[in-house]
Amino acid sequence: MPTHREAVFVDGLWVDKTPMPSDIPDVPEVGLTSAPMESVAFHFADYCKPYNEDFMLCKNSTQDPKACLKEGRRVTRCAVDLINKLKANCDAEWAKHWQCLDMKNHEYWRCRPQEREFNDCVFKKLGLTKTIPETPEGQIPVHLKPKPLFQ
Repeated sequence: MPTHREAVFVDGLWVDKTPMPSDIPDVPEVGLTSAPMESVAFHFADYCKPYNEDFMLCKNSTQDPKACLKEGRRVTRCAVDLINKLKANCDAEWAKHWQCLDMKNHEYWRCRPQEREFNDCVFKKLGLTKTIPETPEGQIPVHLKPKPLFQ
């Protein structure tokens, strides 16, 4: 019995087919599984920060989910834009990283070499850097340490 299902990008496979109400403008869904999303999470946070902040401010100010659909669509469009740029510029490096995460139970520490390649490509071609929130000042972030595990 196989214990692993291959994660493959197939347009529309992981997209909710339920139609939206007619009064809500259409926006394409991201359509990624958890491993590619986790791989790109820190870059997404940097790239789409203004849209995420607007969405969270709206969401925290109201109890009506419909009130923040416009901001939510902006976040989704930003995510789709980032994914398209990653596919165009760093597809091979991204694929290595998210496939490693998929195979290694989504544990970042087991995929640091692939992550370094991916982060370098994203920085060189898109100018985005990975920043881990609340990293102590003056300390090397864990993803940049040559040996991140204590031996």
